Amino acid sequence: MTVTLFKNAAIVDGTADRPLDPVDVLVADGLIQSVGTNVKTPSDARVIEVSGKTLMPGLIDAHVHVVAVEADLKLNARLPDAVVIVRSINLMNEMLLRGFTTVRDLGGATGVVREAVRYSPIPVPRLNLPGNAISQSGGHTDQRGPFDVTPMPSTYIPLGSLGRVVDGVADVRRACREEIKGGADFIKIMANGGVSSPTDPIHFLGFAREEILAAVEEADNAGTYVAAHLYTDKGIRRAVELGVHSLEHCNLIEAETARFAAERGCIAVPTLITYDKLSSEGASVGLPPASVAKVDDVRLKGLESLRIMYEAGLPMAYGSDLLGAMHRHQSGEFALRGSVLPAQAVIDSTTRIAARLLRMEGKIGCVQPGAFGDLIVVHGNPLADLSLLAGQGEHIPIIMKGGAVIKGQRA
Repeated sequence: MTVTLFKNAAIVDGTADRPLDPVDVLVADGLIQSVGTNVKTPSDARVIEVSGKTLMPGLIDAHVHVVAVEADLKLNARLPDAVVIVRSINLMNEMLLRGFTTVRDLGGATGVVREAVRYSPIPVPRLNLPGNAISQSGGHTDQRGPFDVTPMPSTYIPLGSLGRVVDGVADVRRACREEIKGGADFIKIMANGGVSSPTDPIHFLGFAREEILAAVEEADNAGTYVAAHLYTDKGIRRAVELGVHSLEHCNLIEAETARFAAERGCIAVPTLITYDKLSSEGASVGLPPASVAKVDDVRLKGLESLRIMYEAGLPMAYGSDLLGAMHRHQSGEFALRGSVLPAQAVIDSTTRIAARLLRMEGKIGCVQPGAFGDLIVVHGNPLADLSLLAGQGEHIPIIMKGGAVIKGQRA
């Protein structure tokens, strides 16, 4: 693999409120080898001059659904697996070209997807995944309407389903074990009602306490953790008490619960851009009317939840959670968060905090020796203007993943 030197690179990685003093960064064998002012460089190294720009770790989106190729999740679940895989690879390539070199799926991407992308003819981000999300009957991956009594599949689960439906402690345990056997990096459960499902109002609590405890124990037995879909303060509090580590969405959280979650070492993953776009575009891209009607229940409290969690000291990773054609707005989360939070905190959410959540600290989300060669060059300083990270990567001339230049200067 080609040796690459990023020369005179002012690094922005979320650790400071200004770009760090310029250094040289040497990448070889897929890893960052050296960072400093006197880096020894092979004579045949490719040199990328970064003066006047900034160098960042590859961005991390900690809440995506790479197999949600349609906004109508009932339709999505009916697509043939082969169609879902091909469209998913295209979605992931678009994410990479926005600068997201790592994405964490939150339901639907199984070990089959991870294996398939190994053979992809186009580059895609690193993929962290839970397999199928786990829901109860009538919960947030049960796309049956109120009068649909069709039995849910217990063995083959179509790839576009995003999740599986189980009831009772024994079935929760079995589902967790099967997902872990299939390559899941963590377990995802649906512990509140949701927007994009037909029979679960937002306030519904998903699963009995004993079922959640079973999922937490099974994850812990496998050396990993549980992430939970959550909106209401009551649901969040209960999940934290039961040992859930990753708190997805959290739009209706209150200050006391945010402080409690911070004390317990939890990490939250707000996803405000999805509600913004579900409200403005959901109907036009196929979201059912009943789901559109539920959007404002959570959308209008989103920015306030950011303030609450930030002031409570609850770490927040970056998430987008978009569906179908709305995936193009993935980078819109930067502007929404930046309207409430300091730019440094927003960037930290997509670098260090997200890396910690994925349990990949020192490998992604940083520019240091031993980390993967996942780097992006940005025109200008995103600490002064977060819009430089928005759009489809227009202000990101160079993207590198694992030491290979995906966009920009090539040997």
